[in-house]
Amino acid sequence: MNSVLVNLPFIVVAILLAIGFYTIGFKRNLIKIIIGVEILEGAVNMFIVALGYVKGGYAPIYTQAPSGAIENMVLPTPQALTLTSIVIGVAVTALMLAFAVNIYKTYGTLDVSKVRRLRG
Repeated sequence: MNSVLVNLPFIVVAILLAIGFYTIGFKRNLIKIIIGVEILEGAVNMFIVALGYVKGGYAPIYTQAPSGAIENMVLPTPQALTLTSIVIGVAVTALMLAFAVNIYKTYGTLDVSKVRRLRG
């Protein structure tokens, strides 16, 4: 039971990845595909944060940590990468939604198969 709790973040990541890939692969509505991409992004961010987790670790900015805390310092790199990924993800989401709005204005539908059929 204890090993399941330790691996719980990775199990959640695997479930979110499966949901995201399913949504991207099998849904035909552009908005649902964008939601699937966002689910994938959340799974990747959770994976990066879970990799950087140290049980009982101290924040690297905590200057009055105990003397043996150097071994238990949490690396700031995963959090910085996750923050950067979130900012980039917001910009990509805005771009995808802008494309979806333009496709709807041009073709009158958000169905991917209908838009593909209209390709010249």
